[in-house]
Amino acid sequence: MADIRASGRLVVQPRMGFGRAARMRRGLAATKAAAPATAGTITLDSYTRLGDHDGARRALAAGTELNGYPIVAHGAATTLALLDGIRDESFPVQVRHGSPTPDRLFHRLCELGLTATEGGPVSYCLPYSRTPLRQSRQSWERCCWMLAETRGTGVEPHLETFGGCMLGQLCPPGLLVAISLLEALFFRRHGLRSISLSYAQQASPDQDEEALGALRHLAARFLPDVEWHIALYAYMGLYPRTRGGAEALLGDAARLAVRGGAARLIVKTVAESARIPTIAENVAALRHAAATAATATATEERSGRGAERAAGGEVLAEARAIVEAVLDLDDDVGRAMEDAFGRGYLDIPYCPHPDNTGRATSYLDRDGRLRWRDTGRLPVAEPRRAAGRPFAAADLLECLSRVRRKYDGEPVEAHGSSPMEVST
Repeated sequence: MADIRASGRLVVQPRMGFGRAARMRRGLAATKAAAPATAGTITLDSYTRLGDHDGARRALAAGTELNGYPIVAHGAATTLALLDGIRDESFPVQVRHGSPTPDRLFHRLCELGLTATEGGPVSYCLPYSRTPLRQSRQSWERCCWMLAETRGTGVEPHLETFGGCMLGQLCPPGLLVAISLLEALFFRRHGLRSISLSYAQQASPDQDEEALGALRHLAARFLPDVEWHIALYAYMGLYPRTRGGAEALLGDAARLAVRGGAARLIVKTVAESARIPTIAENVAALRHAAATAATATATEERSGRGAERAAGGEVLAEARAIVEAVLDLDDDVGRAMEDAFGRGYLDIPYCPHPDNTGRATSYLDRDGRLRWRDTGRLPVAEPRRAAGRPFAAADLLECLSRVRRKYDGEPVEAHGSSPMEVST
């Protein structure tokens, strides 16, 4: 992962994970052959993410189909055989998990020489669990150092922050960019020197391009001694049900990745709305994304709004304000993030975690841009609070389904100045 930008092509990567080692190996082999520049993924199952390794073993013994690969339950020898002859310098394999306290998982990864993974003390805690943020922070401090120590094997370990995907479909991008950057700083403080910063595609291509510009700007400023790149996730909300809609949305993600300077795209498939995709469906998505990216251009004319988007625009101003306010709280960025959630300087809309203040809310405007409905205590330059009728459950559902409806060719209802007017 450390030199993933060297290929000059957009690297495409699935979110693939299967319970049986033989199928997982076939999936990695198919990914490796799918496109000129790919990265492999081993996504772990729910039992393993939660630390229930006995439950994973029972499920394997019973022949139960798992929703990912149980890397602890399988044992080291099984996974080493799975990787043999597939993992090499041209094909990195990244482990994805979702655990807020992944100490046991990191021990296994380091044992196997799997030195690329993802997550973070915030992004793998608040949306996925009720684990106290302090406990997650302390676990991730240990895990970062554990991963950093594998540098002695001659391979540069790599960690990707999931911070740019925090309930991304309804989290305004200024906050996503800020958390992605803050988690990257956390990784750097605890020994990592190869880092990727994530961002999830949303409903407005213009706003997404601003967000990627903001992320590049902040990474260049705050991570001058780190090898970094940006990983873009294809839309993570309700996915189109139609093949045409799903392919169009993924194609737009590939074009956004090229325009926005991302080095890696994590794809989604035509099956996302219904079930876990097959190997063949993952391969088709990788090929579609790679082919689309190959015809896209990163050199479109940068004038007027285009230049503003590339420079980060209003997303950069908001993200910078949040980052600077958080870093002022403590010299230790982990403690600073923990304090920031207590103060409401970091506040994830619609996230029920006990350590999340829960005062900030958001909505999609008529142009598909994510806006703050109530900023709570977020330290943004121009707080906005909504007037008009309360934001009801039906409004939230409509916002969550907007992208699906748009790409499936269904009518969409846009929430704009009426009935939810915004005042500044």
